[in-house]
Amino acid sequence: MPDLSRARARMVDVQIARRGVRDPHVLNAMRQVPREAFVEPGFEEFAYEDGPLPIGEGQTISQPYIVALMIEAAEVRPDDRVLEVGAGSGYAAAVMSRIADRVYAIERHPSLGEAAQERFRRLGYDNIELRVGDGTLGWPDAAPFDAILVAAGGPEVPQALKEQLAVGGRLVIPVGAEEGHQTLLKVTRTGQANYEEEDLGGVMFVPLIGEQGWAEDRRRSATNHVPGQSRGQSLPDLIAEAAEPLPDLDDPAFGRFFDRFADRRVVLLGEASHGTSEFYRARAAITRHLIRAHGFTIVAVEADWPDAAVVDRYVRLRPGPDHAEPPFQRFPTWMWRNTDVADLISWMREHNETLPDLSARAGFYGLDIYNMSGSIAAVLEYLDRTDPEAAAVARERYGCLTPWQKNPATYGRAVLRASYAKCEQAVIDQCRELLRRRLDYAGQDGESFLDAAQNARLIASAERYYRIMYYGGAESWNLRDTHMFETLEHLLEAKGPQSKAIVWAHNSHIGDARHTDMGVVREQLNIGQLCRERFGDEAALIGFGTHTGTVAAASDWGGDMEVKRVRPSQRDSYERLCHEAGVPRFLLDLRPSQNEALRRRLLEPRLERFIGVIYRPDTELLSHYSDASLPRQFDAYVWFDETSAVTPLGPEHAKAGVPETYPFGL
Repeated sequence: MPDLSRARARMVDVQIARRGVRDPHVLNAMRQVPREAFVEPGFEEFAYEDGPLPIGEGQTISQPYIVALMIEAAEVRPDDRVLEVGAGSGYAAAVMSRIADRVYAIERHPSLGEAAQERFRRLGYDNIELRVGDGTLGWPDAAPFDAILVAAGGPEVPQALKEQLAVGGRLVIPVGAEEGHQTLLKVTRTGQANYEEEDLGGVMFVPLIGEQGWAEDRRRSATNHVPGQSRGQSLPDLIAEAAEPLPDLDDPAFGRFFDRFADRRVVLLGEASHGTSEFYRARAAITRHLIRAHGFTIVAVEADWPDAAVVDRYVRLRPGPDHAEPPFQRFPTWMWRNTDVADLISWMREHNETLPDLSARAGFYGLDIYNMSGSIAAVLEYLDRTDPEAAAVARERYGCLTPWQKNPATYGRAVLRASYAKCEQAVIDQCRELLRRRLDYAGQDGESFLDAAQNARLIASAERYYRIMYYGGAESWNLRDTHMFETLEHLLEAKGPQSKAIVWAHNSHIGDARHTDMGVVREQLNIGQLCRERFGDEAALIGFGTHTGTVAAASDWGGDMEVKRVRPSQRDSYERLCHEAGVPRFLLDLRPSQNEALRRRLLEPRLERFIGVIYRPDTELLSHYSDASLPRQFDAYVWFDETSAVTPLGPEHAKAGVPETYPFGL
């Protein structure tokens, strides 16, 4: 088994202590217990990820943070006798055994109980007793207990467990009568017949099956989400009061709502999915207004630089190399090759035709010079030829590049095999050669903002980028966003000190990562954070959201585009609050000087939905939601209650009389 001690220490420091767990007993215990010993074979590399993992029998090993939170809430101390109900893999019992004098654990699945006992034996944890049985009835022979932890949610607190608490003892248990919605309760026994309850916030756990719990047919799946304390019910009303209703997207007045950001050097426009027409049309309306009325000349998009360069030559009426390859031919083609983008491109060309001063013309630029989608395509093409099984693993891992992905089932399909590593150098060499050819090709257009020295730096650093990209790990996110931010800086520098840019990218790229789980827990950064650090108040970060509708997305990386139904937003999410405000289309100004009472109420982190080029509705809560603090993440938020999928360009969209340089070649 690999040495994961550094990952364990980082888990404690970043995922647990940074989130507010302070008990030194808990932190020290979690530094001692190897979580990788409690996961299924093949999942070791994911043991210290911030999420649950499958352990068999439809159960999961809980998210590390929830384990720490519950043990701290139970105030487990060195002389305590502790009972755990729902031992699962045995991880929580193992952690408590490093604190308490004696730990008793109950697991209802014999196979899980036997596996946990073997782990305890192998690790030398001899102060744990485990038995298989109905945990809702407790362990009367070992009672009373100083602390009881229940790792499953029941309809109410089992009376048997309350009675087995010592006076002064603490019981921590998820309770909820509705499927999927539970409250974490702390019950303290203050006398023979007296108990005090404390609400620790909303959670979701597997059902507590047993005589004093749920019946066998009440199965549910775990997420271990802990959004925080219960909230008041007036937030939707406050949002409705602060919301500025927006006109129709085709109304010229739509763009004028964003004049408040016209003096910024950089305006970043997000999207909650890569396949929603309203997000594209709204960003296009804002972009047209900022170009026409406020002199913005850079439209920088989350796209491969070589593909966007073809579009840029068209919109700025510049000649290009002969036999230019049509742009955006690779997955996900619909992200930029759709009718909404085509309309913006046509408008930009018409606008630029009226400007004799070439420097005043607005350009269209891709931020990803390393050509990630093209490079991934090269990886998959190579692996398809040489190792189809490795290609399947690669597709799954590339589907998880998004930092909000927490679906444990995905990890099982993405475990690396030895043959995967054998292909590494050949693939990296291929990607570097692809980059070199692209840079040489781009240099032919006579107006590349990258000089020879910058090209050389790109080539020199490419191997590290492609090596990280090949494995699809978390580090690839930071490297890519840093790279895209540096491209933006190069553009602004090349265009002069008065230049202003509009950035189109996903919410996960443009919302300040420091105020999301991706930044707080996984130490990931993004363009929005880097822009705030570099430009301060000269950067405006504008997010977008929706409640339901349709979206263009695939089920797997490289898969066909489908028009999928977007599930109504989750309870305890920002999207649900906006939906319940009852305003179908609005702008919410989140700057500190605006709507301060609402802003303060919204600061507490809660769920936010992220849909990329892949959408998996069946696992939506795990695959597409993450915690964030919306008012810290964005300066403003644009809301559409119901949205529709983008329309991919096809032959039926061909227009008569378009120039031969029209980039989409319909």
